[in-house]
Amino acid sequence: MAEVDTGGGGHKKGPGVKKAKKQSTRVDLTPMVDLGFLLITFFVFTTTMSQATAMNLNEPKDDPENQQKVKNSGAMTLLLGKNDQVYYYFGELSPTEASTQFKTSNFKDIRDVILTKKKSTPIGDLMYIIKSDKDATFKNAIDVLDEMSINQIPPGHYAEVDMSDTEAELIKRTEAANGIK
Repeated sequence: MAEVDTGGGGHKKGPGVKKAKKQSTRVDLTPMVDLGFLLITFFVFTTTMSQATAMNLNEPKDDPENQQKVKNSGAMTLLLGKNDQVYYYFGELSPTEASTQFKTSNFKDIRDVILTKKKSTPIGDLMYIIKSDKDATFKNAIDVLDEMSINQIPPGHYAEVDMSDTEAELIKRTEAANGIK
């Protein structure tokens, strides 16, 4: 345990008697190290690790009779491509005007587009349709859902659906034209 060393017992006074050297007080810290490791072990075993957080996503059941009708004026379709590219168009994509309707963006600028659409459309008519290309990453899908949450788009006003062949072809052409590999 701890020991305290003190200089030798009684000392005599007088001529010719050498003074005894005073030794310093020494405290053994070995038990303190043991106590420290015991405390660290205690706190490691008794603490709980942070729990993973998840976003609640309510997916509707596929029921053809209860499908929600969306107005073309309130619809915005977001298409997720590779290399963090986002493609979008408003309303329904027409084959004759696809080149002017189909626009490109990235995740830095898409928030402004989403907010502009939200401000210009009555909330009852507003609908965001999210579609992922086969080359899109899962991170991009989560980022778009986060954008919906950040921009306070109410649940039920956005949905994730499968991409059509026409949209996939438009993405391929746009990526080829822009040099995205």
